[in-house]
Amino acid sequence: MADEFMKGFALFAIGGLGWITFGGWYRTPSYYEVVQLVNPPEGVNTAYGEIGLIAGDAFFWLMILGALTFWVFIPASRQLRDALNGDDDAAAN
Repeated sequence: MADEFMKGFALFAIGGLGWITFGGWYRTPSYYEVVQLVNPPEGVNTAYGEIGLIAGDAFFWLMILGALTFWVFIPASRQLRDALNGDDDAAAN
């Protein structure tokens, strides 16, 4: 279980750092405003800016889905598999 936790934590940390980085570059008009990182992008006129927005969104979803995969979905699937295999062994006897 510790290896799944660390894999999920690594994806959460990498995704969070990438999201904060690209959000700070493209979605933060001023550091003195209350709302940051979730503002709509302003002044993105280049292809690199569009790639940066896509990368920021990709890092956000990596953060969310990576952690959920290793912290929730994989352990739940193992529990379900063990429960179903346990029922098969009891039915065979």
